Amino acid sequence: MKATVFDIARNCGLSTATVDRVLNNRPGASAANRQRVMEAAKQLGYLPVAGQVTLPSKPANLEFFLPIGSNAFMHDLAKHIENYASRLPLVASCRIHNLAGIAPNALQTAVEKLSLRANGVGVIAVDHPRTRNILRDMVEAGIRLVTLVSDIPAAPRSAYVGIDNRVAGRTAALLMGRFLGGREGQLAMVVGSRSYRGHEEREMGFRSVLGEEFPNLAVSSAVEINDEPDASYAETMKALRNEPELLGIYCVGAGRSGIAKAIREARPNRKPVFICHDLTRETRGYLVDDLVDVVIDQNARLIAEQSVIQLLGSIASSAPYLTRKFIEPRLIFRENVPVQ
Repeated sequence: MKATVFDIARNCGLSTATVDRVLNNRPGASAANRQRVMEAAKQLGYLPVAGQVTLPSKPANLEFFLPIGSNAFMHDLAKHIENYASRLPLVASCRIHNLAGIAPNALQTAVEKLSLRANGVGVIAVDHPRTRNILRDMVEAGIRLVTLVSDIPAAPRSAYVGIDNRVAGRTAALLMGRFLGGREGQLAMVVGSRSYRGHEEREMGFRSVLGEEFPNLAVSSAVEINDEPDASYAETMKALRNEPELLGIYCVGAGRSGIAKAIREARPNRKPVFICHDLTRETRGYLVDDLVDVVIDQNARLIAEQSVIQLLGSIASSAPYLTRKFIEPRLIFRENVPVQ
């Protein structure tokens, strides 16, 4: 049976009127009494939960470190985090740090600006010894940590929020093979950065399924472009010149706009099957224009909401790790592009 106001009052030794004022955030209760009420409510299971995640007894200060740059998905993610956090009474403040690149020193520089009031931090970063050390120091200072989009398993994070990237890569290969219907030929792969564990896992998954189920398809070029559209444009033009009958292109990370530009300008006799990740304003247009065949979407809104909830849950929990649950990717075709 759910605990009542009377149960909380009895547990903390205060009147039901005081408990009611605290639970409904009305004036007239001291800071000490507010703390006693919230602790009792937490012990009795009265506090709200989100997806079975218990929320903290008082508002928390959250900060996020994201390599936004010109990446449309990162812009959308940051916007969704800010919008969702602003609607939650249990978020006292939410601050987004735009990292100046993906290198560990960019994270180190940004972390030096971390507020002393911060209770929880969300991070998108490369899996590197220096990165893990930065995050370890942060957690040892009493801050809860979640990783977003690309995991860093060796870091002492409370949770990872995102899709299973290896499964996403395997899905891309399965789609590529089915689209091409048994044809034999070459594929090109454009990788954002293998420094991101998520990009590395997608590439591994893609290659695994090609080897297992589609030996008729071979990756003739796989280049890292550090999510730079100009680099992806140059590499795609090069691949189209070297392989006039190129069958498909898989874009593992960002850089989608450069690939789309190259396909438009090169105008190959047969457009290669083009598979990429993340539903953004630009990829919506590519789907409608038949430049992109399918988008494997991480769902920026859901990642944003879950990252905030998981941070609040980790702050409320005494356990160092929360239950791991991946976000399910969405397959978006021209005919099922969702309303924004």
